[in-house]
Amino acid sequence: MSFFSRLRKDIRVVFERDPAARSVLEVLFCYSGLHAIWFHRISHALYKRGWVLIPRMISNFARFLTGIEIHPGATIGEGLFIDHGTGIVIGETAEIGNNVTLYQGVTLGGTGKEKGKRHPTIGNNVVVASGAKVLGSFT
Repeated sequence: MSFFSRLRKDIRVVFERDPAARSVLEVLFCYSGLHAIWFHRISHALYKRGWVLIPRMISNFARFLTGIEIHPGATIGEGLFIDHGTGIVIGETAEIGNNVTLYQGVTLGGTGKEKGKRHPTIGNNVVVASGAKVLGSFT
């Protein structure tokens, strides 16, 4: 999928899942969940190339702008929609499938200081409700 077709799909997902979305300009400028996903794609690409510091800096900048924290190591499928994303935390080894919706205050986190896979795996077509805390390495 080309860069611009992916951006168009991300915008289309917002219109499919949020009846309050009125225009493309509104979505481009006002949807922090979309911005967080775009920042994550950049940081994740760098992280996969073995970089650590710059991806983490991008992630922290995105958190500052959006209130959404996504570790650069997290794997995110197509069609993620983050609605009212303030307070969302997605950990380093979290995996999110395709067509997932996350609402405000969701944590996909670990349970301690264990090594390896320590964050949840969310399948395809899942809705995670506001305030949910999904902790640990399970699907």
